[in-house]
Amino acid sequence: MSISAAQVKELRELTGAGIMECKRALEDAAGDVKKAEGLIMQQGLAKADKKAGRAAQQGIVEPYIHGGGRIAALVEVNCETDFVARTEDFKALAHDVAMQVAAMAPRYVSVDEVPEEAWAELEHEFGDRKKAAQAVCLLDQPFIKDPKLSITDLNRAAIGKLGENVIIRRFARFEVGADLPAGEDDGE
Repeated sequence: MSISAAQVKELRELTGAGIMECKRALEDAAGDVKKAEGLIMQQGLAKADKKAGRAAQQGIVEPYIHGGGRIAALVEVNCETDFVARTEDFKALAHDVAMQVAAMAPRYVSVDEVPEEAWAELEHEFGDRKKAAQAVCLLDQPFIKDPKLSITDLNRAAIGKLGENVIIRRFARFEVGADLPAGEDDGE
């Protein structure tokens, strides 16, 4: 089967993969762009698993402010090189993660950060450990723009697309009045 340049271009725009990778995926999928996109995503996830142990000491701190300045989030997202940190795809990932933090108010980046003594209370609050992790752990939360994906899935897709290890390192979330007891007037 002959693969057209238009098909390769369309697949590249969808996935960000290289020309030859797109052409091979289209050949394997008999010209079906959707199937080829799925193949590239699978290959990207395999690449992400291989890159997971590599050092990621470059990156950016991304701010997101919502609600007229009432809620703000800062996230640190790391990668292996400053070149990748400056790409639009990396910046878009960091922005999406900051937006997720502002919207969903996670308490921890991953389940590894949850203190063992906190699990009983979290399980009581949310019903079970899995639901608790999805509520309070950023990496386990459903992505607000596409709930079929978790933040881990979003991050792994970025690793496959960018070709480097990407780590969501830490975050801070601020909400006006969120930690003040009801009726407190700041001592005035």
